[in-house]
Amino acid sequence: MKYLLETRNLTKKYKRFLANEDISLKVRENTVYGLLGPNGAGKSTFLKMVTGMIQPTKGEIWFDGSSWEREDLLEIGSLIESPPLYYNLTAYENMKLRALLYGLEDSRIEEVLKLVGLENTGRKKAGKFSTGMKQRLGLGIALLNRPKLLVLDEPTNGIDPIGIGEFRELIHRLKGEGMTIIVSTHILSEIMQIADDIGIIVRGKLAYQQEITKEEELEKLFIEVIKKAGERND
Repeated sequence: MKYLLETRNLTKKYKRFLANEDISLKVRENTVYGLLGPNGAGKSTFLKMVTGMIQPTKGEIWFDGSSWEREDLLEIGSLIESPPLYYNLTAYENMKLRALLYGLEDSRIEEVLKLVGLENTGRKKAGKFSTGMKQRLGLGIALLNRPKLLVLDEPTNGIDPIGIGEFRELIHRLKGEGMTIIVSTHILSEIMQIADDIGIIVRGKLAYQQEITKEEELEKLFIEVIKKAGERND
């Protein structure tokens, strides 16, 4: 079994606050990994370390069989917190700026805009987009360079039910094309429909990690894991 991403005792400390503590997480290649946890549990901090946005205090990150290096970011696409958009530019122009950095053809821009449903936005500036459209554009930018690993933090924020269904279909399609995906979300029902494995972070620690089955009562499991983790820390 090959792991595309593996962390070993990954820890992030801000002065006296321990945001993540000794997280050893494994993401199998060509799977969807659902990262769950209560608000403030440390999920976003973990994802920011994996994507190079912040430096770990200690621990290791392994990507595609080797110790993580900055060059690996070329193989990692991410949408964490607010989409990295220029609001005075159109969807196409936002994509074009990133495509120039990667040395990609304009045809790839058109392909991705269609993939995320923004091919008909024309001259409309990103600043005029709805929250859901901004999320779609951020997702498109993350997908532009065909990453091996796609990291998504609450990707369906502001997206309507139809859009969530389309997002689900897109995740299945990307996995079918060989991509590995980490999705952090509060919507347990969505994770049940897209994830192969799940990890649950509670109070900065990885409290649970396992392959998920279709028979799993995820809400019950989620509550039990949080309760047990809380008892261990009381």
